[in-house]
Amino acid sequence: MIIGLLTAVAASACYGTGSVLQAVGSRKSARREAAKASSTGITQHGGPSLSSTAKAAVTWEFMVGTVLDFIGFGLGALAARLLPLFLSQTVISANLVITAVLSIKLLNIRLTRPEWASIAVVCSALVLLATAAGHEGGGDTAVTTHWWLLVASVVIIGGGTLIVRLLGGRAAILAGLLSGLGFGALGVGVRVLNGIDPFHLPSLLGDPALYAILVAGIGGMYLHTVALQIGSVNGATAALVVGETVVPGILGVLWLGDSSRPGFAWVAVLGFVVAVAGAVAVAWFGEPEPEPGATDIDGSTPEIAAAPSDSAHRAAA
Repeated sequence: MIIGLLTAVAASACYGTGSVLQAVGSRKSARREAAKASSTGITQHGGPSLSSTAKAAVTWEFMVGTVLDFIGFGLGALAARLLPLFLSQTVISANLVITAVLSIKLLNIRLTRPEWASIAVVCSALVLLATAAGHEGGGDTAVTTHWWLLVASVVIIGGGTLIVRLLGGRAAILAGLLSGLGFGALGVGVRVLNGIDPFHLPSLLGDPALYAILVAGIGGMYLHTVALQIGSVNGATAALVVGETVVPGILGVLWLGDSSRPGFAWVAVLGFVVAVAGAVAVAWFGEPEPEPGATDIDGSTPEIAAAPSDSAHRAAA
């Protein structure tokens, strides 16, 4: 249990730091596109084009953030096999807290008191979950369920990408939520993957869950990048937290046999609900505009305006 918790915390730190660095890279790329007055950086619906997303991905900040994401993926995969999904996914989702704190320094964002209070709520919920968590269930499931996981991953990523591109600049929170669902499917896939223990390559390559992991992971990363390009880093990450926490947690209990300690079921439910509510609150309260004259980490004025504020998202909604 302790090793699993430490692994999940390390994965959370990697994901949180990676998200902020990717946001820095995305905004730097958006600033360059704006300076060129490029019409190829957006789609006809106002969202980022594939070329602009690709350009964001080749900034050094984004590449370092991506490396951290891959490290976080490995640690998160290990945590998903050592802990109940409702605990591992929620602890990993605490990267929201790390993202919010680092955004103060790297994106010159000042968090409001309600945002700090929401972060404290998330931390308190994690304590409740850690207290209530029991042993994780087994990962042995029928191969048909692995096929269903693959189909669900394709529908979430494929259909979600289409909807996000149609909505354009209004799709930041939706893109974050869909990326979270993708990462949640990834966590479930890792948990049920065949051919790992003991290692058996033919079983691994023949398992549909492996391809669900690839589809959900790559697609989730793309949608998260889009969310960072058109929305606030805290709002996009909070939406991601909801997506990657709720569904895997429920599936872990109903499908994989995850459970809480005897007599602590109500504590686990309370912690789970409070953690999701805290994440939603961080997205709702949003991030204020930076102070006039504030500078980005590269010495230039931060391009926060390139990504609409959360208050703008709510007004658009």
